[in-house]
Amino acid sequence: MNFDFQQLKKLNQLDFDQAHRWPKEMRIVVALSVVVFVTILASYLLVSPKLPLLEQSQLTETELRLQLLAKQRIASNLPAYQTQFAKLEQDFSQMLKALPTSNETPGLLDDITYVGTTSGLRFQLLQWQPEQRESFYTELPIQLEVTGQYHAFGQFVANIANLPRIVTLHDFTVNFSNNSLKLQMQAQTYRTNDRDATKIAHAGESQ
Repeated sequence: MNFDFQQLKKLNQLDFDQAHRWPKEMRIVVALSVVVFVTILASYLLVSPKLPLLEQSQLTETELRLQLLAKQRIASNLPAYQTQFAKLEQDFSQMLKALPTSNETPGLLDDITYVGTTSGLRFQLLQWQPEQRESFYTELPIQLEVTGQYHAFGQFVANIANLPRIVTLHDFTVNFSNNSLKLQMQAQTYRTNDRDATKIAHAGESQ
């Protein structure tokens, strides 16, 4: 197809009522112009208002992809998490077993007295203090005053740590009095007061 560019010089003389008689060159140029105009107009009226929505959708897609990747990592590590959770339950159950029950707390004074005297200490004071109730356990303070030698104090602390029930020692004070060393401190043991904690312990035993 031959395209006569000379015909384009007659664009200003075109009669739209006689469009069917226009040279083919004129019809091609006018058709292309209309297509370009319609494309630009459609882009402005239809596409431009949708661009913010497209950008928001792209951001949402990115966020969802990141969430998916995070969940995939969690899912891939699920067996390890389950093993770790089971281990924590078992450890927690063992800790609950180390807390004395109401029936066992009176015997703790006898245990403390025994480990103290076998360590070479003499007791001046050993008595319960007011209980302190917390979320699922109760603190049971014991006030202690003993006399003896430094090495006996160290042996006593080691023996307390080896008791089958949890006993912690706090607020140490050592004084020299009447030609002997006096150790004042507070021991604390704990008792559960939440039935759910006991249920967890039983669940740990059944595993």
